[in-house]
Amino acid sequence: MSRISPSSDAALIVVDVQNGFCDGGNLAVAGGAQVVPIINRMASAFTNIVITQDWHPAGHASFASAHSGKAAFETTEMFYGTQVLWPDHCVQGTHDAALHADLHLPTAQLIIRKGFHDGIDSYSAFMEADRKTQTGLEAYLKQRGIRSVYVVGLATDFCVAWTALDARSAGFETCVIEDACRAIDMNGSLAAAWSQMQAQGIQRLQSADLQLP
Repeated sequence: MSRISPSSDAALIVVDVQNGFCDGGNLAVAGGAQVVPIINRMASAFTNIVITQDWHPAGHASFASAHSGKAAFETTEMFYGTQVLWPDHCVQGTHDAALHADLHLPTAQLIIRKGFHDGIDSYSAFMEADRKTQTGLEAYLKQRGIRSVYVVGLATDFCVAWTALDARSAGFETCVIEDACRAIDMNGSLAAAWSQMQAQGIQRLQSADLQLP
C-alpha cells in the first residue's frame, strides 16, 4: 500500500496529551506518554494542527468527588444522560492539566479547551456531552478550508473516539491513527469505540501509513 501524504486541506487534531492522562497523572492512561514521540514525528507532515485540553474547574460534575457516596468509574445520571464519574483530573491551571512537556508542536495554530462548564462533561473537541453546546471547532476548520482530519491522542475510547465521530458527522473525512493513541478500555469500551467509528466510515490507520518528510 502506498503511503498517504496529508494534503494542505488536512488537519491533525491532537487530543488531550496532558500530564493528567500520562504516567503519574490523576487519570493516567496506560502507556499514555508513548504517543508523544509518535505525534511529534507526525506533526511535520501537517500544515494545520489543532490541540485540545481537558480544562475542568475544581468540583466539576464529572468528578466522583462531587457526588456523595459515588466512587471513581461508577456512573450517574446527568440531565444529558449517563455520565462516567472520574477521579479529579485536569483542573484548570494545574500541572495535571498542562500539556506533556515533551509534546513539541510549535506550528499548532489553535488550542481548544473543553469541559470547562461546571455541569457538563466534554469528551469531543467539537461538541460537549449535552450534544448541543458547540466548541466552535467545526466552524473554524470549515472556514480554514479543511476537508479531512487525522485524530490522535488520549484516550482512544473516549475523547479520541467522540472527536472522530463528531468530525465525521460534520462532514470531514476522518482517520484515527491507532498507534498514536492509547485507551482506557473499561468494560469493553475500546472494542465498542472502534466498532462505532468504523461503522461511520472512519479510517483506522497507523503512523507508518503516512508519508512523513
